[in-house]
Amino acid sequence: MPAIRCTLAILILILAGSCGDPPPSEYPTQEVYLEDTTLGAGDIFDVRVFQHEEMSATYSTSAEGTISFPLIGTVPVSGKTPSQLEQEILVRLADGFIVNPQVSVLVKEYKSKKLSVFGQVKKPGTLGFTEGMTIIEAISRAGGFTPMARKNAVTVTRETDGKQAKYTVPVDTIGRGKASNFYVRPGDVVFVPERLF
Repeated sequence: MPAIRCTLAILILILAGSCGDPPPSEYPTQEVYLEDTTLGAGDIFDVRVFQHEEMSATYSTSAEGTISFPLIGTVPVSGKTPSQLEQEILVRLADGFIVNPQVSVLVKEYKSKKLSVFGQVKKPGTLGFTEGMTIIEAISRAGGFTPMARKNAVTVTRETDGKQAKYTVPVDTIGRGKASNFYVRPGDVVFVPERLF
């Protein structure tokens, strides 16, 4: 009997340990991914020309890496940062079309930069990156957690300079404001494991 009790106690401890959440990793908490803000095919952005609402609109970079802009025609986009694109449009508008134009470019979604969300989410797959995107936003855009999600054991696999790092992120704790936010980057692989019970 003591042997049976001992075995049962060990089994209970093992099960309890497997149900508990793993300790979160120390992870980078910078607000915005800054390493590469160049635009590419499929990226969506707003162009605003001050006091010229007829030219202000949302644009999507074509497969050829360009947009067609009022008055100035085809504008190359791929490989440019938002500020470089602003300057290009500004210079071309100032060349005989508008006096002292003021142009701003605001990226809405980097579809050329992607990350993946898999596991216990309702719509697993690949997402377009948005500047400043958090792990909560990424999971939300993947349809949110399934009822079987282990919300505080989410892993993010990230490759930087050829080296792979894996972070354990307590998403539920972050959502309740009790842990620092985790900002995703293009190329991240987010995996939501299944809880046992």
